[in-house]
Amino acid sequence: MSLLNIGMSGLNASQVSLATVGNNIANANTAGYSRQQTIQTSNASNLNGGVFIGSGTTLADVRRVYNAYLDQQLQTSTSLSNDANSYLEQVNPLDKLFSDKTTGISAVLSSFFAAVQTSAATPSDTAARQLLLTNAQTLSNRFNALSSQMQQQNEGINSQLTTMTEKVNQLTSSIASLNQQISQAGSSNGSGPNNLLDARNEAVRTLNELVGVTVQEQNGSYNVSLGTGQSLVLGNTSNTLTTARTGIDKNQVTIQVKSPSSVSDVTSVISGGKIGGLLRYRDDVLVPAMNDLGRTAIVVADKINRQLGQGLDANGEFGASLFSSINSAAAISQRSLAASSNSAGSGNLDVTITNSSALTAFDYEVTFTAADKYTVKRSDGKSMGSFDLNPAAEIDGFKLNLNGAALSAGDTFKVIPTRTGASNITTQMTDSNKLAFAGALVATSNTGNGGTGALTAPALTVPMDIYAGADLADLQAGIKNSMPVTLTFKDAAGGSQGYEVFNAKGQSIGTGTIVPGQGNDLTINVPMLDATGTAIPGKSFSFNTTVSGSPSKNDKYEVAFNVDGKKDNRNANELLGLQTKATVGVSGGNAGMSMTTAYSRLVEQVGAKASQALGDSTASGAILARAKSEVASVSQVNLDDEAADLVKFQQYYTASSQIIKAAQETFSTLINSL
Repeated sequence: MSLLNIGMSGLNASQVSLATVGNNIANANTAGYSRQQTIQTSNASNLNGGVFIGSGTTLADVRRVYNAYLDQQLQTSTSLSNDANSYLEQVNPLDKLFSDKTTGISAVLSSFFAAVQTSAATPSDTAARQLLLTNAQTLSNRFNALSSQMQQQNEGINSQLTTMTEKVNQLTSSIASLNQQISQAGSSNGSGPNNLLDARNEAVRTLNELVGVTVQEQNGSYNVSLGTGQSLVLGNTSNTLTTARTGIDKNQVTIQVKSPSSVSDVTSVISGGKIGGLLRYRDDVLVPAMNDLGRTAIVVADKINRQLGQGLDANGEFGASLFSSINSAAAISQRSLAASSNSAGSGNLDVTITNSSALTAFDYEVTFTAADKYTVKRSDGKSMGSFDLNPAAEIDGFKLNLNGAALSAGDTFKVIPTRTGASNITTQMTDSNKLAFAGALVATSNTGNGGTGALTAPALTVPMDIYAGADLADLQAGIKNSMPVTLTFKDAAGGSQGYEVFNAKGQSIGTGTIVPGQGNDLTINVPMLDATGTAIPGKSFSFNTTVSGSPSKNDKYEVAFNVDGKKDNRNANELLGLQTKATVGVSGGNAGMSMTTAYSRLVEQVGAKASQALGDSTASGAILARAKSEVASVSQVNLDDEAADLVKFQQYYTASSQIIKAAQETFSTLINSL
């Protein structure tokens, strides 16, 4: 019987080995499958006649060929690669959107200033004026289109995050269920359930494609958590990820972990996987790009509007705004986001742009320490200091004012001064005759003058605020009513020459001296008159001019309102100068840059991010490929090896059968002999 038992043990072992090889071959293309191999041990030897005789073999285990270290490397590289690929998939379209001349700003901004140059050369040409209006409309539309594309991308990210969190929940639920099944299977027979272990590892790998997780094994179960320890799976239970618009910025979804006892926001701590890549792109590229583009749009609208406000149009009236006001009621209210945790009934903040050139591309966190006191922290981490609501202080080109009920200590706001700039800009001028190309004032010499004196074109010393409303209208009316102003020169004596200034009523309003033969810069202050010619108490304006040459006694020079200056292009030239003038980011000692340079720098920054993302994706992809290769070298089914094992175990089975046959023949011989 011992020979028969030995043969049977070999037969059983070879049969199981054949089944294991067959299972390996059948699962050669199964994702996450680790090849299996049988482990045999020798049965105990029996003492017979002073020697130990073997009693066959025993199947000890069918184990999976698996390396925990290599699997961990695969999980990590899977997370990093999917993070990089997700980031790259988002940044590439934005890079192309900004840099392409058919969708970017550079080409239309250049076309706009080319139209300004044409108009400056022929300020009375109606067709040139109309072309400028058309280019202005194209420019504002392009800002709107870029802003719309970025908003759509933001909403696309929100949608993807919602979909992916649902997939995460399915996987974490599956891992918790597999933990339970593995625990039960392990306790029933003491052998590891290889198919369940493979399924759990594959679920974790798939989870890492979505979000980077950390896995700790405890008593045979996997505990899965996010990077900073927020639990997703604990033994047989799983928590769920949800998306919600509960953050201070309702345009962006946040990600929360819901457990039976609490809800916590984990948006800021998530990294890795497709979700981590989307969040990283949103924070590093999309939001800063929206802010930067909005800042450029605000500067374009503000500087062009203000410059047009300094000149006269074809109708002889002060200039009007070409673009919409940067401080419209809607724009002011959109720049501050109140936290949902603020005190009940609290108001919001109005954010007014006071100096567009000083604006940055950052957001600001405003926290009230009292009803009228607050601190400001910029999104780059810089503390801007403490401020009072009254009087409002200027912070990086904007001021904050309370809108609504009083605020309480602890109330928090997110201030986004430039975020909506590109979406809000519109071209509001429709009549090209209202484009103010002429200078507001003009100087003329009296026809009876006998000297060589001359006055340069006068200019108002204080730029008019085109957004000032009624105050601006009063100033413009006062200038019109107070003109012309006459300078009358006296005899030269002792190397100097005196002059006297008379207002429109012929009343003396001041005196001064010049040095004949030199350039003499003059600032003339003019008390304002109303429509009846009566002086307005406390109201005045001033202008600058330069006197050159040597005026003769009683020579007169008149400075008048340039009502007939249709061919004057002085203000058009000033408008053209904005193309190269530093108007963006001029603050804190920074020299700033022009509008075109600001946009070009934005294109370069996004392009650099795209280039870096491509490098990261390539590198992480190579690391992932290597990790897969190393895992495959250990755990993947090799059909050539399995075919060899199949032949080996077939021969093993046949040989074991021969042992049984020999035992039967020996037993038959013994029985027959008896």
